[in-house]
Amino acid sequence: MSGGEARLLGRWGEAQAAEWLRRRGYTVLAAGYHSRFGEIDLIARDDKYLCFIEVKLRKSDAFAPGRAAVDRRKQQKLRTTAELYLAEHPCPGLQPRFDVAEVYAPQGTATRDPEIQYIENAF
Repeated sequence: MSGGEARLLGRWGEAQAAEWLRRRGYTVLAAGYHSRFGEIDLIARDDKYLCFIEVKLRKSDAFAPGRAAVDRRKQQKLRTTAELYLAEHPCPGLQPRFDVAEVYAPQGTATRDPEIQYIENAF
């Protein structure tokens, strides 16, 4: 798979996760938030939490679940990027939380109903 194809597939997975969140009452504030430290796939809120969400798309979990790819190094990049986001966009009254959305799409973007496993407070 080329880099462009992988990015397209990743963005598709993020769109699936964003729609899943909206159906559950979250407001998606940002997608693909970039800083010099890294990227946060989705930033969403509900009444209590400001969620920084890493989306992992997989065809299956036969090798390893998506959350396994969010190692300590990735977690630190997400924390640092989230701190920058909060400095730029203060959200008083909301508790920050780091979540992982695993999107399982056996046929890639042709998957009609991808399975989404959502892990709150993943780290």
